Amino acid sequence: MVKLLVADQYPIITKGIELVFSDSRDVKIVATVADGEAIFDVLNEYYVDIIMCDIDLPKLNGISVLRRLKKEYPNVKTIIFSGQQEDVYAISTIKAGADGFISKTEDLLTLKDAIMKVHLGGVYLSPALSKKIASNKSKSRGGSYFKKLSTREVEVLKLLSNGRRNKEVAEELNINEKTVSTYKARLMKKLNVSNLIDLVNQANNLNL
Repeated sequence: MVKLLVADQYPIITKGIELVFSDSRDVKIVATVADGEAIFDVLNEYYVDIIMCDIDLPKLNGISVLRRLKKEYPNVKTIIFSGQQEDVYAISTIKAGADGFISKTEDLLTLKDAIMKVHLGGVYLSPALSKKIASNKSKSRGGSYFKKLSTREVEVLKLLSNGRRNKEVAEELNINEKTVSTYKARLMKKLNVSNLIDLVNQANNLNL
């Protein structure tokens, strides 16, 4: 049986998932939490096979959770379960250490399929995105902005677009404030903008 930890700031999500798997013989919900820091409190007390978490978690965002898990709990697998745009986030989260990405718009059967595939050692991406990746690999040119951005750049761009100042971004990501400025400069160059307002507008266009 898969022991699952669910992390989402909205109770309607966590309670809903608990109900879905309440009678399951394959998946057991060990705990549900509402922020990124609480994930590690649970891991200190319980054995968990897979964590299913959103990107937009309070206290510690999903990508920061992935980075910390790789250091402290490398055997625990993670599925990002998000309402954010798959084209932008799926590849970045996989690069950061996730074992799967599933949209909150998917049906319950797909959700269970994703959990079981990851539990058996696979990586889950939607069939549509997998097909798109395969298609893009056969092309030498072109592609959307998200392919140009590293995982950390996507993370910084998201925080900036949410109104965070350089110092706040640095504190949340545990990096130097000058490093944030460097990432901001790279983002402006890659997204072909010259100021923060246009950078944020570009982020909004990417549905970040």
